[in-house]
Amino acid sequence: MPRATVIGSGPNGLAAAVSLARAGYAVEVLEAAPTIGGGVRSAASTLPGFVHDVCSAVHPAAYSSPFLRAFGRDRVEWIIPEAAYAHPLDDGRAGIAWHDLERTADALGPDARAWRALLRPLSTHIEGLLDTTGGSLLRIPRDPVTAVRYGLRVLEQGSMTARSTFRTAEAAGLVAGVVAHANTALPALSGAAAGLLLMAQAHAGGWAYPRGGAQRIADALADDLRAHGGAIRTDAPAADLSALDWGDPHRGDLLLLNTAPRLALTLRDVPARYASAIRAYRYGPAAAKVDFALDGPVPWMNREVALAPTVHVGGTREEVWASENAVSQGRVSERPYVLVAQPSVLDDSRAPAGKQTLWAYIHVPANSDADPTELVVRQIERFAPGFRDRILASHAVPARERVHLNPAEIGGDIFGGSFTMRQAVVRPVLSPAPWRTPMPGVYLASAATPPGPGVNFQAGWHAARTALADAGERVGLGDLFGSAPAGPNHGD
Repeated sequence: MPRATVIGSGPNGLAAAVSLARAGYAVEVLEAAPTIGGGVRSAASTLPGFVHDVCSAVHPAAYSSPFLRAFGRDRVEWIIPEAAYAHPLDDGRAGIAWHDLERTADALGPDARAWRALLRPLSTHIEGLLDTTGGSLLRIPRDPVTAVRYGLRVLEQGSMTARSTFRTAEAAGLVAGVVAHANTALPALSGAAAGLLLMAQAHAGGWAYPRGGAQRIADALADDLRAHGGAIRTDAPAADLSALDWGDPHRGDLLLLNTAPRLALTLRDVPARYASAIRAYRYGPAAAKVDFALDGPVPWMNREVALAPTVHVGGTREEVWASENAVSQGRVSERPYVLVAQPSVLDDSRAPAGKQTLWAYIHVPANSDADPTELVVRQIERFAPGFRDRILASHAVPARERVHLNPAEIGGDIFGGSFTMRQAVVRPVLSPAPWRTPMPGVYLASAATPPGPGVNFQAGWHAARTALADAGERVGLGDLFGSAPAGPNHGD
């Protein structure tokens, strides 16, 4: 039986491992940390009884992922919020992106028609949008109409033209808050590309998240891996692959790296041209995160904001843009954009009765050692007076320390590499199959390969599928899991 060794147990590593185990490989996953999950881990980082997500918290890309739909979404209990995300403003107003597109548009008054025009075609044809964004961009999409429509909207929302799309602060804020997820200077094509996909998912499958914590995703994948003969070894760092006994590629053994691409350079006989390309791959700004244990709900001025597990705190579109542009210039705004997740509003398993958990991060320059706690508290207080009084405990992780949580987060970059338009195509090399390396049997399976950041499992699946194809096995998701997701993605 051929062997497959997977370095890293993040969602992409586990997706690759599950796929290969089901294809008949003897799979072993090596994880440097004491627990599995990478970007989908949960821990009690503040007080006993409070469950905090270590990295990601809300997972629209996971819920809509072709891989997870084939694997079986029902292996995790999902919460689909009625209010996908919210964007509070200073005067007590707020934009609310409801799962229902029509409800969202109706609440935006003079911007109702523009909201429908922007998002109805994309959310209605979400399968075509996922096909366009879900793999290497160096191929012809199966739904060219959706691809063209999406591309035109990216050009619009990724440039100063975005200023003229909406007239209300609520609609403009809703867009800016999602586009700012990309952690880049704004406006930007890469930010618009990522943001439009997330916004369309809000009105399609929804901004779902797992009851009990992100760890439930990793645990479901790990259970399936073990059921098919695979093994996971924790506390097993692999900082130098040259001494790793991962098998014999000439006998069909595989090595898949759910890590930063530069780890591949520790192998023997790396071609100089490939090594040069990997060294040229760039990492971007970072995230500094803080977890809070709260003595009750956040006292948002706008009560509807309390219904949304995800809140984008940063004020007007202009303020959000200014905050992100400051980071790109090596500074942190005194009024930063804060991405807030308050899962307890719909999941009472995260905290003791009557209490709540809250997760928040700000964008900061790479390797920053700044503690984000006070900046985050002040910004939330701005829209929720009395928030500070609800804090029972907090735990901060500055950007410089994030690499200790996940070695792939170079400098605190949670995206596995700067998500620019260039690096959406050259990720980490220019190739129709960037998951394949020139070293026999070695494949990349991380967010540093297409489709890029986010808990979507696709990089891991594409790496496994490419490895199987190279071994002469043409395998689709339906072949491994018994049924394929509906729509054009079933073979991807």
